[in-house]
Amino acid sequence: MRSTFLIFLLLFLASCQQKYDIILKGGIILDGSGQESFSGDIGINGNTIAMIGDLSSATATNVIDVKGMIITPGFIDVHSHAGRGLVHPDRSDSKILLTQGITTVMINPDGGGAVDLIKQDSALMHDGLGVNVVQMIPHGSIRRQVMGMEDRLASEDELEQMKELVKRGMDQGAFGLSSGPFYTPGSYSDTRELVEVSKAITPYNGVYTSHIRDESNYTIGLEAAVEEVITVAREAGITGIVTHIKALGPPVWGMSETIINNIETARAEGVIVYADQYPYNASATGLGAALLPRWSQAGGRDDFLRRISNPDTLSMIKAEMTQNLARRGGADRIQFRYFEHDTSVQGRTLAQVASEWSMDAVDAALDMLKKTSGIGIVSFNMNDDDVHRFMKQEWMMTCSDGSYPRWEEGVPHPRFIGSFPRKIRKYVIEEKVISLAQAIRSMTGLSADIFHLNDRGYIKEGYIADIAIFNPESLTDKATFTDPFQYSEGIDYLIINGELAISDRKFNDIRKGMILKKK
Repeated sequence: MRSTFLIFLLLFLASCQQKYDIILKGGIILDGSGQESFSGDIGINGNTIAMIGDLSSATATNVIDVKGMIITPGFIDVHSHAGRGLVHPDRSDSKILLTQGITTVMINPDGGGAVDLIKQDSALMHDGLGVNVVQMIPHGSIRRQVMGMEDRLASEDELEQMKELVKRGMDQGAFGLSSGPFYTPGSYSDTRELVEVSKAITPYNGVYTSHIRDESNYTIGLEAAVEEVITVAREAGITGIVTHIKALGPPVWGMSETIINNIETARAEGVIVYADQYPYNASATGLGAALLPRWSQAGGRDDFLRRISNPDTLSMIKAEMTQNLARRGGADRIQFRYFEHDTSVQGRTLAQVASEWSMDAVDAALDMLKKTSGIGIVSFNMNDDDVHRFMKQEWMMTCSDGSYPRWEEGVPHPRFIGSFPRKIRKYVIEEKVISLAQAIRSMTGLSADIFHLNDRGYIKEGYIADIAIFNPESLTDKATFTDPFQYSEGIDYLIINGELAISDRKFNDIRKGMILKKK
């Protein structure tokens, strides 16, 4: 009996003497599961969550009092265009991401981005990374490499070449395949091509994420475009994601109910399909992508310029542009975010610019497109009821769809710097569309589950210490559509791979991010 008592005493004393690198003391934990919060301490050793519970008797190199604050997993942005910016030394610190609570971004979306991921690795790590990066392998870039900008179906040999490039990307650590059949050259593919190329990720348990072929009624319509993702997921035997889901433009407002029912039906049949969404009622894209018919862009820019020099062809292009402008809700719903030839138009609408130039809106848009294809726009084209309805779904993740521009370059969509705090401030605290637990689930555990990030996305013992700490009442986005370059506020502490990237709301340029590879 005495020996048993001594054993228990020694174990108790050992626990009392346990030392950690960091202890988060007295926080309110939302663990990423969607369950209600609970109170507790968290002990971190190295890059790992070592203990959750009462650590009042333990010691640490750094004890942080977080009483009354919310502790969550670091946020995961499942659709980010930040990869283009992270390779530059002025942005590799990832400050605009970390100050939103984001610890992991998934890059190469919409079928665009690097085909050689090893080369991309080198560029990303050249100056260090402030944030973790997950890579997708992009269908559109692969198609361009194999077929150029040709508007035709792929041959069997070309399909095999594309599949081999996808396999190479998966072997290089990609987590799945991204597609963008709304954009050229992905729009020149058919569903069979997307299914066959996606089969290359099946043995890797990869994920297929798609900027769908039509978010409005441009071509096949919103319902059929979502069904295409379901078809790819079903026939390739993979997880399919309708990325940045929306009902774009007045012709399809209210269709969220139909889309949700169709996804629910597919899921009930055993198809693994999810979606993600950014918390805004405005989208962003290129002016050409929004207004030009895809056939006019076939072959690349030189062929486009040749077509608009032909009066008959130009007339057909303008007719389709007029229809596409109506789909977007008109010229006063398109705001320019980037136009290098005349920066004075940035932040203004197409209607304002056309009026100043004494031109029809379509003619003004064409005049700009003659100068460059690189014209960025914000498009105010969504209905709040659809945004809310999509957001409430248990299969909905959170994304930003944000870029990472140079500071004060252009007037970008504020989602690049405000998405995650905005979802909590606007849709949890102010409008009460969803609960805080559901919002955190959509930003963390759900995303980690879907993409098989097996040691992240949750506050769990043994998991990597990517952790956000904040008071939800003070967490806020500051960026607006006309003044976007304002950092989000309210992340009190942010831990990435066990290291403090933000302390007392002060940014620490530690660059402890990693390129995560699929195992």
